[in-house]
Amino acid sequence: MPQTEYKTPEQKKKFYHSSAWQELRQLALERDNYECEWCKREGKVTVDSVKEEGKRKEIVLNVDHKYSIEQYHQLALVLDNLETLCVYHHNVKKGRIFKRKKPKWDDERW
Repeated sequence: MPQTEYKTPEQKKKFYHSSAWQELRQLALERDNYECEWCKREGKVTVDSVKEEGKRKEIVLNVDHKYSIEQYHQLALVLDNLETLCVYHHNVKKGRIFKRKKPKWDDERW
């Protein structure tokens, strides 16, 4: 792929829709046995969903770049830079999951 930067939304969209990415993504899923690698490290198993006739396939797994394509564009199409993550752990990694804060005080306890 001749493009060397993936900083704008348009550049990223073009990259993620490319056949080179789609093929590499499939290789990563197969290598990781369609299971979340983070869940495996925790002793759990999260596998990909199965497409049901007449329904959209539920997205359970993402293929994530360990080193982001924005900063490490040279690793964008390197299989060793990819890992399969479930949607939950992908969101945790990207900082999209927030833990609930405990209240500063609890008036119910005397």
